Amino acid sequence: MNDVRHNPVSGLYVHVPFCAQKCNYCAFYSEASSGELMNRYVRALTREMAMLGEGFKPRTLFFGGGTPSLLNTRHWGEIFSAMDRCGLLQAGEITVECNPATLSLDKARMFRDNGVNRISMGVQSLDENLLERLGRVHSREMVFKSFDVLRSAGFHNINLDLMFAIPTQTMAQWRQTLAEVIAMGSEHLSSYEVIYEDDTPLFHQLQAGEFSVDEDLACDMHEELIQTAEKAGFHQYEIANFARHEAARGPGSEAGKAPASSSPLLPSLACRHNINYWRGGHYHALGPGACGYVQGVRTKNKPNTTFYCQQIEDGVRAIESEETLSPLKRAGETAAFGLRMNTGWDFEQFQDITRFDLKEDWASDMSRVVERGWGVMDDRGFRLNRRGLRFADAVASDFLR
Repeated sequence: MNDVRHNPVSGLYVHVPFCAQKCNYCAFYSEASSGELMNRYVRALTREMAMLGEGFKPRTLFFGGGTPSLLNTRHWGEIFSAMDRCGLLQAGEITVECNPATLSLDKARMFRDNGVNRISMGVQSLDENLLERLGRVHSREMVFKSFDVLRSAGFHNINLDLMFAIPTQTMAQWRQTLAEVIAMGSEHLSSYEVIYEDDTPLFHQLQAGEFSVDEDLACDMHEELIQTAEKAGFHQYEIANFARHEAARGPGSEAGKAPASSSPLLPSLACRHNINYWRGGHYHALGPGACGYVQGVRTKNKPNTTFYCQQIEDGVRAIESEETLSPLKRAGETAAFGLRMNTGWDFEQFQDITRFDLKEDWASDMSRVVERGWGVMDDRGFRLNRRGLRFADAVASDFLR
C-alpha cells in the first residue's frame, strides 16, 4: 500500500482578498478595497472559474477572505452568472463569509436566490472595547441587525464565528458574549483562540509587553465554550466547531436545504466543506493566495491581486508554487488533520482514504497519546478525548511523516 487513492475533487475554495481594513490579528492575505481593482479581480475570477473545465462538479463551495461580503451586488451578479455557466451552482453546500458591517438585505437575498445556503458571519466578540482591540469594523449592534437580515432573507444555516483569549478579555466578558450569541439561535458556532502570527499588530503589541498571555485562562475559556455550547444543544464535532442536529428549515427548494450529514456521529448542520479538509479530501482553489490540493499536488496562487489578475488575463493560472506530496507524507497530514475531529479515525476509513494502515504505521504514536491520557483507542479506531483535543496541534506533529 504505497499510493494515495485518486479520489474525486469535491471542494472548491474561492479567496476574496479585500477588506475594509486589516484586523489586528489577521495573517491571511488581504488588502484594502479599491473599486477598479475589485472590478478587475471579479473579471479575473470568473475567467479562472472557466479554467477548471466543464467536468468539475464540486459538492461544496466556500467563499472566504478577506471579506467576501464587501463585494457589491453587481460584482456578485457577475460571479453567480459565471458559476451558472460553469455548473458550480449545483454544489450541495455553498458558504459565503460575511462581515456584519458589509451585509445588506439586497445582498443577502441575492446570495439566497443564487444557491448560497450557508453563511459564516465573523462576530469575534460582542464587547465594543474588544472589537476595537481586534481592529474590527463592525459594532455589536451590527451583529444583531445583520443576523436579522439573514433570517429575513431566508437563511437557516448560519455560523457565528467567535474568538476567545483576546488580550485583556475577562471570563465575565467571554461568558456574556457566549450567552448573547447562544440566544441568537444560530445553527452553527465556531470559536478560535487568538493566535499571535508574525507581522500582525497584536504580535508586535505582545512583543512590546503591552499585554501578556494567560494560558490557564485560555484553557478555562475553552472549557466554558464547550460546556455552554453543549447545554444549548450544540454538538462539538471538531476542536473549534459546533453544530446542531436539525433538519433544514428553509424553503423546499434544493438551494434552501442544508446538506444532511453522511454520518450519524456528525451533526446534520456540520460544515461539509471543512470536513472535506479534515478528512483528506481534494479541492480546487481560486483567487490570489488561495491554496488547493488535487491528486497529490498542493498548489498556492501568488498572494498578489494585481499579479493574479495579470496572469489570468494572459490566459494562465496564477500559481506561485506546486508541491507533490509523497503518499506517506499526505497520509501523515491526513491522520493529523483528522484527529481535530471528535470522532477521530475509524481504521477502515483511514485505510480506504490513504491506502495506509493507521493501526500499524502509527501504532507507537497512538500508544504514546493514550499513555498521556489524551486519546482513546479500540479495535475500530482512535480519537482524542476532550483533554487531548486541547493539545491536538502537539499530537499532530507526531503523526506527520
